[in-house]
Amino acid sequence: QVQPVESGGGLVQAGGSLRLSCAANGRTFSNYHMGWFRQAPGKEREFVAAISWGKDSTYYADTVKGRFTISRDNANNTVYLQMNSLKPEDTAVYYCGVRDGYGIRRSPLDYVYWGQGTQVTVSS
Repeated sequence: QVQPVESGGGLVQAGGSLRLSCAANGRTFSNYHMGWFRQAPGKEREFVAAISWGKDSTYYADTVKGRFTISRDNANNTVYLQMNSLKPEDTAVYYCGVRDGYGIRRSPLDYVYWGQGTQVTVSS
């Protein structure tokens, strides 16, 4: 079992940057694909980015491509989301998900372990 814990959220002005971290307990962290999702009030949880266990593949939602970068440090059981050029529409609770299965997926239903989330608020 892997238990993720997100951190790094906060309030930032439009055009600013934030770096989210997800520290995951568990000796087999490096065996799992990891994903970032977000959920705004009244909306469903949506895919943001994902990274394969071996770091050789990354995937992004079209809405964040070119602005966000996902990375991971398997030695420290941590996955990151660098967010640049933030927009007010990026405001949401951001969640780290752990996928226990083959291949990268974009649906939150394919991720089995979740953190408690970290709030990101972008002011205009």
